[in-house]
Amino acid sequence: MEYFDNLNNVRDYIKMAAGYDGAQLIEVLKSLLPENSTLLELGMGPGIDFGLLEEFFQVTGSDSADGFVKIYLETHPNANVLVLDAVTIEIEKSFNGVFSNKVLQHLSQTGLKQSFKRQSEILNDDGVLLHSFWYGDKEENHHGLRTVYYTKASIEKLVPEDLEIVEFEKYTEMEKDDSFYVVLKQRG
Repeated sequence: MEYFDNLNNVRDYIKMAAGYDGAQLIEVLKSLLPENSTLLELGMGPGIDFGLLEEFFQVTGSDSADGFVKIYLETHPNANVLVLDAVTIEIEKSFNGVFSNKVLQHLSQTGLKQSFKRQSEILNDDGVLLHSFWYGDKEENHHGLRTVYYTKASIEKLVPEDLEIVEFEKYTEMEKDDSFYVVLKQRG
């Protein structure tokens, strides 16, 4: 995401994200995966959710913007984090789960479809994917940062055949039902 190639945008986002976390989503994830499961977080940003995830999972944090990773490592030098593109996910490891909190919405629909496919390839048997998005049917561009809103129907069109949606739940972040999370598993 070119927007976050600019370190000023990274710093601005870190300030904006202060006070927000995915604790509600992480509780859902904890009900789906056993403690100490391996987990990949895509798009860790400032690392707020990464810190919460570390308390329960063996988590690898990642972001496509090296600015986020570098800034996080300045205060957490031993953290298991790396620069990783959320579409290609070039990693030689598999995981029990993959998690993102309002990250994959910055991908194009084609990119999201490719990401889902790649996630299915690095997912262990009985693993889960849990991702949150803004709910709706539009695309916005804010100073070069794309945000694609999704509905259940629009997400279903992007899920590869080897995955299935097992949970789709709307929730409120700022306005009633403005967000949702989706849980995907490999077809049995």
